[in-house]
Amino acid sequence: MSLVETEMTNGVLTVTLNDPENRNALSSELTSDLVEMLDAADHDPEVRVVVLTNSGKVFCAGADLSQRSSGDKSSKSVNPLDLFGRFRKSPKPYVGRIAGHCVAGGMGLAAAMDLSVAIDDAKFGFTEVRIGVAPAMISVLCLPKMRPAEAAEAMLLGNRMTGTDAARLGLVNKAVPSDKLDEEVQKFVDDLLAGGPNALAATKQLLVEVPGMDVDAAFEWTSKLSAELFRGEEAKEGMQAFLSKRPPNWIK
Repeated sequence: MSLVETEMTNGVLTVTLNDPENRNALSSELTSDLVEMLDAADHDPEVRVVVLTNSGKVFCAGADLSQRSSGDKSSKSVNPLDLFGRFRKSPKPYVGRIAGHCVAGGMGLAAAMDLSVAIDDAKFGFTEVRIGVAPAMISVLCLPKMRPAEAAEAMLLGNRMTGTDAARLGLVNKAVPSDKLDEEVQKFVDDLLAGGPNALAATKQLLVEVPGMDVDAAFEWTSKLSAELFRGEEAKEGMQAFLSKRPPNWIK
């Protein structure tokens, strides 16, 4: 049985981590199932937005320590880069619906989302140092979102923080009471569905590529990208819809 469940509604694929007894830890089985589901979503033109969430009280507890400590090497083992590194390369927007505690590697999974909402009293934390390791790979995702002094405090001390703290640090976009979680997630989803699929994919590419570019090179590349987009059918439809005061055809 898969440790990841999916539900498709009106172009929105909800992907649920469903191993609550193991606190949705990133076991080789759950990671393999998750990557398989996300690969399918990325190549399905019917999927416009992906929402990643959890069953149980924990969004993700990070690495499966029982597997790591036993040296278990499952046949379903997945390179962590295939999970953490995939979101920035995906053309689809990912929204995190973080309905539970989120620590260690789970922090990386939350930070990998394009947009995210957490419940305000969920416990977050870079707890790796407390078990003798470091937040190594997830630092690639988390550090760009954090101020250096706050990152040093959070990662070196390994203390727990609330969802509200995680939002203040920029690791998630918003933290809200649990009864407001679905409402806030839906706001993000609705706004994403109003954008053109190709435009969203291009904008994700900008967010990834431009910060690391030389200014002149960035202007040259973005100029070409802009011209390409304006020549596309999606832009023609979007501009005509705007001028005609009607919704574009990607809004169902």
